[in-house]
Amino acid sequence: MSYNNIALKSQLDARELLILDQEVRNQGKNMMVAYVLWFFLGIFGGHRFYMKKTGSAVAQLVLTLTVVGYLVTCIWVIVDAFLLHTMVKEENKEVEDRILHALLSQKHFENAMNR
Repeated sequence: MSYNNIALKSQLDARELLILDQEVRNQGKNMMVAYVLWFFLGIFGGHRFYMKKTGSAVAQLVLTLTVVGYLVTCIWVIVDAFLLHTMVKEENKEVEDRILHALLSQKHFENAMNR
């Protein structure tokens, strides 16, 4: 979490923080799901489709269909095992940033209307 987000979160009350947390859980990516997809469907790019990295997921899928590409994809999937944690965290941070700014915009709008 960045220092900027900490400062922005301090402007929220407890109810808004709970909403933020729940929405990040609902809209964000689950680490366990990502790794299960990586384990069972990694060679076909399943984890990358889940992470909304469609271009590279399609590339993995197409490469898997060729002999040389299959070997490349096997190496790529092993590398993804180490990158997947960061991909999930970055995606969830983007979701949190988007929701946080929406909550703050709504709060500022409501405060302006109450004046």
